[in-house]
Amino acid sequence: MTTISRRGLLLGGAGLLVLSGCAPVASSPTGASKPATPSGPMGISAIPDQDPEKLSRLYSSVAERFASATGLDVNYLPVTDYTAVVRAFEVGDIAIAWMGGLTGVQARSRVKGATAIAQRDIDAQFHSLFIATIASGLAPITEADGLSELAGHTFTFGSETSTSGRLMPEYFLKEAKFDLKELRGEPGFSGSHDATIAAVASGSFEVGAVNEQVWKKTVELGEVDLSAVQVLWRTPGYADYHWLARPDVDETFGAGTLAAVTDMLLGLDASNSEDAVILDLFGATSFIETKNSNYDQIEAVAKDLGLLA
Repeated sequence: MTTISRRGLLLGGAGLLVLSGCAPVASSPTGASKPATPSGPMGISAIPDQDPEKLSRLYSSVAERFASATGLDVNYLPVTDYTAVVRAFEVGDIAIAWMGGLTGVQARSRVKGATAIAQRDIDAQFHSLFIATIASGLAPITEADGLSELAGHTFTFGSETSTSGRLMPEYFLKEAKFDLKELRGEPGFSGSHDATIAAVASGSFEVGAVNEQVWKKTVELGEVDLSAVQVLWRTPGYADYHWLARPDVDETFGAGTLAAVTDMLLGLDASNSEDAVILDLFGATSFIETKNSNYDQIEAVAKDLGLLA
């Protein structure tokens, strides 16, 4: 757990509540009376879609900015999987979370009144990539119906509840009338986009579905051999990642808290060196306003695939 306050960055030794059973951060159920002062730090978290070390660097910086904007102590609470962040949001251990499209929809279905407050400029039209080993013999395609070529090949998704690593890739496969039973063996679930790229690069799977942004960053850092792995297809765009807030943020932490966080996110300016560091870690040039209805397509697909009750 990383604890951030206005006075700087403190590294705490306690583990996350949902992982180790330590005392929870402050929360109060919707409808409870507003405390005179917060009884504890504000918890934030994020889906673990990349290497934990990378995420710790990113969200420690974000927690520091949240603390500066609100005057509160802020905890970044790392989680082990996508389900854990939804559960922590549901029970109130975290007040604001960086969600994928699907996890955001799942969290809103459990916490009535939760609100999507901001997304990156790239999230209004996000994309997944299908990548494959050169050794697979597969050639890049330009139309979804070319996905029929995956028949007889091994394939892995990312996390089971990843929007860009599972939900939308499976949706586009279904739209192309491709049955997963046509694959050689059951599809895998790597757990994260980094792991999907590594699994395909190593030859453990011939094909994988991955977040376009993570792929680009991996290529930029020279961490994948492009003589061995190639992009097969880029999906059409869809709404994805966003910051999601519980409906009781102001009630729990004081009037104006949510507005302060939202204004900070929307005010990040790439021309400012400190802001640019945050934006670069997110792979964005700005954050923009969003709203729950932007994820109606994600909700419909999730229900169709049986990923939302």
